[in-house]
Amino acid sequence: MRNKEEIQIIVDQARLGKESAFKKLLNTYWSDVYRFQFAKTNNENEAEDITIKTFAKAFDKIELYNDNYNFKTWIISISKNIFIDSIRGQKKETVSLTKKNSEAFLIKDDSPTPEDQIIIDQNLAQLLSYIKKLNTKQQEIIHLRYFQELSYKEIAENLNEPMSSVKVNLMRAKKNLAEIIARQK
Repeated sequence: MRNKEEIQIIVDQARLGKESAFKKLLNTYWSDVYRFQFAKTNNENEAEDITIKTFAKAFDKIELYNDNYNFKTWIISISKNIFIDSIRGQKKETVSLTKKNSEAFLIKDDSPTPEDQIIIDQNLAQLLSYIKKLNTKQQEIIHLRYFQELSYKEIAENLNEPMSSVKVNLMRAKKNLAEIIARQK
C-alpha cells in the first residue's frame, strides 16, 4: 500500500490529466472499492459495474477531492452514493395475496412494458449510431462489455491486454460516448 504522500503526488498528477496517475489510483484502490461493493451487492457483475462507475466519477471530479482527507475514504464515499442511487433506481416489488391462505408473495416485475420496449428499441438504434462515432478500439470494448456481457477479465483475455487497461479504456469509451450523446441533444 502506498503512503499518504505518495498518494498525494499521484492525485496531483491525475489532476494534471496524466493517464499513468489514473491507472495507479485505479490499481491501488480497485480491490478496496470492489470488496466494498461486493459486500453490499453480493453480485460480481453489479459490484464491478458500480466500481467502474465509481472510478469514472472520481476521475471526472478529481479536482473536487479535498487533500485534507484520505483518498480511500473519498472514493469509498463516492462508491456508497452510487450504490444508493442504484438501489433507488430499481423497480418496486408488488405484493400478491392468495385467496386460500393469507400468505403474501413478493412479485418483482422486471419486464418492460410495451411502451418501454418501443423506447428501448428506438434508443438502441440511436445508441448504436452513437457508438459508431467512437474509435474502433472503443467500439470493440463497449461491444464486448455491454452486448456480449463479458467480464473485465474475459475482455482482457480477449484483447490480450492487462485488466487495468481494459478498465481505463472502458471508462474512457463510456465518457466519450456520453459526450457524443450530449452534443447530439
